[in-house]
Amino acid sequence: MTRFSQLSFKSAFFTTFALSLFITSCDAPDPEPEPYESGVVVLNAGNFFDNNGTLSFIQNRSTTVSTDIFQATNSRRLAGSMQGYNEIDGKGVILVDNSTAGQDKAEIVEIGTFKSLGTLAAPDIENPRQVVRVSANKAYITCWGATGDFSNFYPNPGYIAVVDMASRQVVKKIPVSKGAENMVVSGSEVLVGSVGGEKALTVIDLNTDTVKSKVELGNNPDPIGLDATGQLWVYSAKEMIQMNAQTKAVGSRLKINTTADRNVGNITFGRDRQNIFFGLFSYAADGTVKGETYSFTIRDASISLATPFIRRHFSGMAVDPTDGTIYAGVTPSYKQAGYVVRYQPNDRSVKDSIRVEIAPSGFFFK
Repeated sequence: MTRFSQLSFKSAFFTTFALSLFITSCDAPDPEPEPYESGVVVLNAGNFFDNNGTLSFIQNRSTTVSTDIFQATNSRRLAGSMQGYNEIDGKGVILVDNSTAGQDKAEIVEIGTFKSLGTLAAPDIENPRQVVRVSANKAYITCWGATGDFSNFYPNPGYIAVVDMASRQVVKKIPVSKGAENMVVSGSEVLVGSVGGEKALTVIDLNTDTVKSKVELGNNPDPIGLDATGQLWVYSAKEMIQMNAQTKAVGSRLKINTTADRNVGNITFGRDRQNIFFGLFSYAADGTVKGETYSFTIRDASISLATPFIRRHFSGMAVDPTDGTIYAGVTPSYKQAGYVVRYQPNDRSVKDSIRVEIAPSGFFFK
């Protein structure tokens, strides 16, 4: 008679048990993807005085769009104009600029569902402009602070709200130039631009959250980003300025030779950061906006306006970093839905057009 020892029985039992777990795990379905996991977040500014800005979401590699995704998830409106969006260590930050003083905010959300996790409100956040990640669980938000009337629109210095993303609190304010605007992170520094009439970039030490220095460049310096060679580009007074991000030495200044009534906007790098796009626009007598989009490379000795890259003005523009597709916002009016027109990067042909919401002006790729 064959006899089984206790050890053999236990071994057989646990082997069978483990095998059943393996089979069960193989049969278990993969978790459902979250609704806003992969695609493009579209920032629709809305009509500023209607405070009706929204976020749309275009699914990855498709024309499927979800509208007003924050309201759909949270059953409440964002109640303001969409000023910015970024994702920091698994959380999203939405910057909301309300036309009523004291009603501005930054909403912190889950990145896959846009479920609200918390709100940073005034007076911590007043007239927010841009949000960037500076280190693990730490974000900077540029703010204008309280503004005045048109005779003195920037009565106070701007500031950077330092946000602890773990506790979802503003832990410090760093005073900077009036009209604090765009930021570029470079190593252990953050370079901060402004639109308040000042002439210097502010350099912040991100380890100490203090002002390190200022760099005089020209009126309203606006940092664009680092190019493929690591050089910093800054826009100031119809000049594109290339400078060393470490030493702050200016390498070149490229003039945009155009008339005084034409404005520069929608400045963005191409996919490989070897070229820069920008728009030139002016206001017609009937109030409509007319303009074109141009491009130059980081190696060019001058900027040519002889041939536009695209003969059209846009309310927003960005480039998909994965395939170079150009995303352009079109705003027929501030009372009706706008469109996202996608262009092929090589031949500039229109790939498709997607109806979104009022005044598409920004894009976040994920």
